[in-house]
Amino acid sequence: MPVIRVSESTKRELLRYAAELQAKLGRKVSLDEAIANLLREAKGKRPDLLLMACSPVPLPEEVIEELYRERRRDEERAKRKYSI
Repeated sequence: MPVIRVSESTKRELLRYAAELQAKLGRKVSLDEAIANLLREAKGKRPDLLLMACSPVPLPEEVIEELYRERRRDEERAKRKYSI
């Protein structure tokens, strides 16, 4: 199963959407099903936006640097929280 990385805010929004979809359908809904439903809804509405979201990142070096920066911040938070 592939892994998709999203920001915390995107994850919260996706969880909120999945909860709304679950209430609407009256059954449990996986995040995969929620994403598939969003893609179906978006197909006719804004295909250009969907294409932009699915396109590769133009500067992978910046993304890698952000990943390392966030990892350092996570480690600093862990040190403060757990006194490591």
